[in-house]
Parts: sequence; C-alpha cells; structure tokens
Amino acid sequence: MPVSDPEKIAIVEARVLNKLVCRNCGALNPPGAKKCRRCKSKNLRPKKKGSGFKK
Repeated sequence: MPVSDPEKIAIVEARVLNKLVCRNCGALNPPGAKKCRRCKSKNLRPKKKGSGFKK
C-alpha cells in the first residue's frame, strides 16, 4: 500500500532510512553516532537510500 502523503513519507524516511551502518560489523546506528554501538569502530557510513520499489 503506497503512501502518498508527503508528511508521512518524511516521517518514514527519518525513522527508517536516516541511519549509519558500521563497515566492520554491519550494525545499524543512530544518525548522530561517532562510534559503532556494537564493535566501537569509527568506520561508519550512511545507509543507502534505495528507491524502495521491488521489481
């Protein structure tokens, strides 16, 4: 069920897509993290923002 309300889309993007991923262990971290919550590595990258559509 696609969502068309822009306000709801912004909430979902902030909640689901706005994360940092550890390059060492793959753990998801909050957007303001400086170190990984699991392995304490500083090697973090932003989560990829895919189109969200299945083919």
